[in-house]
Amino acid sequence: MKTLRMVTAGMIAAACLIVAGCAPQGRQADMSLKIGLMPAVDAAPFLLAEKKGYFEEQGLDVELILFNSGQDRQSALQTNAVDGVMTDLIAIATNVDGGFDIKATTMTNGVFPVLIKPGSEAKQAVKVGMMEVSVTNFLIDQWLGDKYKIEKVYINDIPTRLAAIVSGELDMGSFPEPVASMGVLQGLEKKNYEYEDGNCPDVMAFTGTALKNKDKAIELFHKAYNKAIEDINSNDSEARDILLEKIPNLNPAIKDDIIMPEFTPCKLQDDDYIRQIIEWTEKVMNKDMNVEPEDLVERKYVD
Repeated sequence: MKTLRMVTAGMIAAACLIVAGCAPQGRQADMSLKIGLMPAVDAAPFLLAEKKGYFEEQGLDVELILFNSGQDRQSALQTNAVDGVMTDLIAIATNVDGGFDIKATTMTNGVFPVLIKPGSEAKQAVKVGMMEVSVTNFLIDQWLGDKYKIEKVYINDIPTRLAAIVSGELDMGSFPEPVASMGVLQGLEKKNYEYEDGNCPDVMAFTGTALKNKDKAIELFHKAYNKAIEDINSNDSEARDILLEKIPNLNPAIKDDIIMPEFTPCKLQDDDYIRQIIEWTEKVMNKDMNVEPEDLVERKYVD
């Protein structure tokens, strides 16, 4: 069984040399994929598919790489150190608008609870921590925008953002699960909100190069993903275990408190939702984006 690698920005250059110098040839190369994951609950199907051999059953050679930050993930994409990554439609929109060739191939089921300093929920005006051009900002607008007068405080580093709520510097913040459950251990309240029409902004995406050169491998990758989802929806105990095993610095005490979504087989968000994402991103970035919904997605793996 392969070992999940942790990658930081300093290691990406070395990873690129490996990709350039050691890539298998012919059919073997076509059936290999390097996939970047984030330390979030929607990584569970990919981790479980690897553990249970579902990628190998499809004839795939898949390497899963866990990134600690969106910046490291972006660097890996830009240097072609990975074929695909867990990301979100906001990041896809900004990448494509910036000229980088990448498309979402399926929605993933991320969970982003709001962590609340006890007593803050009763306030009318709140300070909320988030990243600026991000899922956390988008979801805070959706979920809390009509409930509070919000002062947005942009803190990219998750531990720093979490500490600011614990100390009372901030009232609330949005965090990916299972990190959100770690906040509960520090005395914060966790509140989960439902997505609009079941549409989560999170996606799995592949570079244009991978979509062109590894089409069959990507197709089979989605089949293995669907098989893992069937397992998790039947019994999510293994998924909880593998998240605790693979994501660093999680306390085993949170195992039963992790909010596990109802994972959906491969699907993509509809054009209306994607257009909403684009318009929101334009507003936050204060610029017109030269992208349309069809520029951000490749639907062949879900149709």
